[in-house]
Amino acid sequence: MTKILTSKTVETAAPGAARREIPDGALPGFYLVVQPSGAKSWALRYRFDGKPRKLTIGPVLLKREGDQVEGGLEFGQAMTLPEARAAARGALQTIAEGIDPGARKRTVQAAQVVEEKADLDTVEKQAERFIARHCKPRNRSWKETERQFRAEINPAWGKRRVEDISKRDVLNLLDAIVDRGSPVTANRVFATLRKFFGWLIERDVVEDSPCAGVKKPTAETSRERILTDDELRVFWKATEPFGYPFGPMWRLLLLTGQRRNEIAGMRRSELNLTGDLAWIIPRDRTKNALEHLVPLAPPAVEIVKNLPAIGDKGFMFTTTGETPVSGFSRSKDRLDAAILAIRKKEAAAAGGDPDEVKLEPWTLHDLRRTMASGMARLNINLPVIEKCLNHSSGSFAGIVGVYQRHDFRDEKTRAFAAWADLVITIVADKPAGNIVPMRAAQ
Repeated sequence: MTKILTSKTVETAAPGAARREIPDGALPGFYLVVQPSGAKSWALRYRFDGKPRKLTIGPVLLKREGDQVEGGLEFGQAMTLPEARAAARGALQTIAEGIDPGARKRTVQAAQVVEEKADLDTVEKQAERFIARHCKPRNRSWKETERQFRAEINPAWGKRRVEDISKRDVLNLLDAIVDRGSPVTANRVFATLRKFFGWLIERDVVEDSPCAGVKKPTAETSRERILTDDELRVFWKATEPFGYPFGPMWRLLLLTGQRRNEIAGMRRSELNLTGDLAWIIPRDRTKNALEHLVPLAPPAVEIVKNLPAIGDKGFMFTTTGETPVSGFSRSKDRLDAAILAIRKKEAAAAGGDPDEVKLEPWTLHDLRRTMASGMARLNINLPVIEKCLNHSSGSFAGIVGVYQRHDFRDEKTRAFAAWADLVITIVADKPAGNIVPMRAAQ
C-alpha cells in the first residue's frame, strides 16, 4: 500500500543513483521527485485524451516562513507539501473540466517569455545594454550618453519597444529639443540615436534604423570666440570676490587652458609643488586618454598652494570632500552677472549709460581658446601650443604622433610662464607691451 507523504518523509528522502519518484498515498498521481543530485520537486502524472501526461508542479519547499501565501501559487514556484497537494488537486479539477493543465502551463509560460522579451526590448532596457557594452569600453564620454538617455530620450520613448520607434518619432523628438532653444543638444542627441540604432542593427535587435534619411537638426559652426584683453581684465576682477572653490578654479582655467572637468577633478596626488612645479593629469581623466604634463607658472602655483584641504579624497576643488565640485552653470551665471555689474559701473564712471552695456556671450571653454591665441600672440610655435592643450591631432596626427616621443617639457614650461606673465600684465591694467614675445624657434 502506498504510504501517505509527510513533511518528514519529504525532508529525509535520500537521493539514489537514478531519479526516484515517490508516490503519495493521499492523492493518486501526485509524486515527490528526487534527483541523484539531491534536488527535489513535485510532479503530477495523469491521462488526457487517452494519453499519459506529466505536469511538473515546482521545487520542494520544506517549510514556509511567515504567513501562508494568499491566492495560491503558480506552477514553477517552490511549494510545501500541502501547497503542492492543493496545486495538484486544482490540476486534476481542470482535467475533469476537459482542460489539459500541462498545455495551459505551456501557454502561460510562452506568454511570460513574450512579455519578458518585450520588456527587454524597450528603449530604456536596450539603452542600458548599449551604454554598458558599447559606450563604456569605447567612449570616455559615456556619461554624457547616459545623461542624454535619462534626460532627453527615455522620458519620451523609455517604455516603448525599440522596433516601434519610427522616423517620425525621431523627427518629433529632435524638433521638440530645437523648439525649446537647444539646437546643439538636438544635434548631440541625434548623433547618439544614430549610434544606438546602428548598434541594435549589429545585434539583430532591429532590422532598420529610424534615423536613416534624417539630417542633423542644426548646422553648427566652429566657435572662434576669444576674450579680449579688456574682457580678461574684467573677468579676473569679477572672480576675486567669489572665493573658493569657483574663484580660484576659474583663474586656473585661464592660466592653464585645461578642460573644465580636468581642473574640477584635480587631486593633490597629481601635483608636484616642491620640485618641478607641475600638474600631471592621469590618462583616465584626459579626453584623449594620454597622460598630460602641465608645468605650473608661479601665479598658478600660488593659487594651488592656497587651496584648502577638504576631506580625505584629495580633491582640490570640492565642497563635500567626497566628490569634485559641480554646479558650473549656476556659478557661470553668477560670474556673468558680476562681470556685467563691473561693466555697468565702469561705464557710469566714464560718463556713459549703464543701461546700454551688454555682455557678449562666452563660455568657460573660450578661456582655453583664449590661452591658445595668446600663446600664438607670443610667437610660441603651434606644436608647443598643441602640446600645452594636450591635442593629439593637428601637428601630431597620424604617423607623426606614432614616432614623435619628445615630451616638450621645457618648451611647455616656457610657454605657460610666458602666458601667465601676459595674463598678470593684462589684469594688472599695465601696458601689454612690457611682455617680450618668445622666439619662434621655441
